[in-house]
Amino acid sequence: MSGSNFVDYIKIFCRAGDGGAGSAHFRREKFEPKGGPDGGDGGRGGHVIVRGNSQMWTLLHLKYQRHIFADHGISGGAQTSSGADGKDVIIEVPLGTIAKTVEGEEIIFEITNHGEEKILAKGGRGGQGNVHFKSATNQTPRYAQPGEDGVEDWFILELKILADVGLVGFPNAGKSTLLSVVSAAKPKIADYPFTTLTPNLGIVSYRDNKSFVMADIPGIIEGAHEGKGLGIRFLRHIERNSILLFVIPADTKNVREEYEILLNELKSYNPELLDKKRVLAISKSDLLDEELMIETRKDLPDLPRVFISSITGLGLTTLKDLLWKEMTNYK
Repeated sequence: MSGSNFVDYIKIFCRAGDGGAGSAHFRREKFEPKGGPDGGDGGRGGHVIVRGNSQMWTLLHLKYQRHIFADHGISGGAQTSSGADGKDVIIEVPLGTIAKTVEGEEIIFEITNHGEEKILAKGGRGGQGNVHFKSATNQTPRYAQPGEDGVEDWFILELKILADVGLVGFPNAGKSTLLSVVSAAKPKIADYPFTTLTPNLGIVSYRDNKSFVMADIPGIIEGAHEGKGLGIRFLRHIERNSILLFVIPADTKNVREEYEILLNELKSYNPELLDKKRVLAISKSDLLDEELMIETRKDLPDLPRVFISSITGLGLTTLKDLLWKEMTNYK
């Protein structure tokens, strides 16, 4: 998906429908000119509902639809007939979408499953008709309840990409190239930093018709948690990945040092990220001969690792096996 088409943060105004008013009607028939109360209840106002859709990857469709209104409930009628409920409005969103209040940005709910529905703005209840207020001491109540107002407010919808494997690395580490080789994704690839400006998703085929989702996150630089480089805008996407695949090029000066910098950025942003399983891939390993590989292995961090080359295909099958093993053993 192109950068202009990827939207992961949107502010929208939602107004749920007001409830319909209850009726204060009295029964009037030919042989019963002074019948008792028979006013029906008003209908509920329409809700604004958020629904998960696994076929969607962006909030782009809401970019030009910032105001969303549900219908009002219909007032009650005679003969205790209830008014119709207002029509609900459904907002479809990608999985991994979080709804927040604008003030304080408190999380209201999150959508993680296809078809899952949550009410963002609740419609007002319909008012009760006068038939509910008849009593032994008040045989002819001439009043009924008005409908309640529906909720109206500004809300934030924020997308955190759901993927099995998230690629973590500095700009130009070879993450996009790796994703393009192991999946059908076609991220922008060039030999300069920050080629990837939006997250890219790819489905990686595995043995026996199995597959898993890999996400290429825009490169992290030292100080990203403070807003440097592309800042924390995309660090949040890493929060939803089951496994973090650190991609560090073989021609870097010190693999361990670069890994520690990346790890520190994640820790500074959200310490809980360190609880996720981690795998290390030494990319561009076609630049190394056997002797250099042996030398590089001596100072690697203590976690599952593999030497890979997206150009020659070196280690890619091993990498898939390693990732699948870590995923199926995930706790």
